[in-house]
Amino acid sequence: VQLQASGGGLVQPGGSLRLSCVASGFTLDDYTIGWFRQAPGKAREGISCIISSGRMTHYADAVKGRFTISRDNAKNTAYLQMSDLKPEDTAVYYCAADRGSACWAPFFNYDIDYWGNGTQVTVSS
Repeated sequence: VQLQASGGGLVQPGGSLRLSCVASGFTLDDYTIGWFRQAPGKAREGISCIISSGRMTHYADAVKGRFTISRDNAKNTAYLQMSDLKPEDTAVYYCAADRGSACWAPFFNYDIDYWGNGTQVTVSS
């Protein structure tokens, strides 16, 4: 059972990146997917989630209007499209999956079933 996050990199302020989260060893169909990030010296921060059907999403205020979460259950993959990136978005980004959970602010404090590896996003000129 594994979640593999990828797509991070170095981007200039105002730029865009798309992160991917691929599941192996299990199917994501019944899982709410979340994206989290952790900047150096800071606590982990939940930024977005999406329910299994994709019909409900939630965003933290810090990324609302700039980031878009999506999923393709046929590909067992979730995505985080990040636009208008700012230096304060610099962090290691993690995906996570929790079976049957609601997607709302408390999701970010749930005891998550599966965590992916991190992918580094650096926003700098």
